[in-house]
Amino acid sequence: MEKVKRENIGEYLFQKQLDIIGATRLTIIDDDLWHHHFSITRDQYTEFRSYAIKLMMKTFRCNKTKASETFNWYWQQFGVKITSK
Repeated sequence: MEKVKRENIGEYLFQKQLDIIGATRLTIIDDDLWHHHFSITRDQYTEFRSYAIKLMMKTFRCNKTKASETFNWYWQQFGVKITSK
């Protein structure tokens, strides 16, 4: 994938999330409820969140609070279930 920029950070984070859950765009394209059919562990979520916030801070040149708010919006739109396992 090309260098992460403002224009493609959403796509990059989405692909990173799919890699974590072991899915591809083809496996979720026809599944309207893919948010509910896939899940990640709390540890995976924490690691992904930390990575995404740092990447957003660097890419958008913003503070941690703004990056955290942006990540929370992203997760509400594109996140999957979080399990305790």
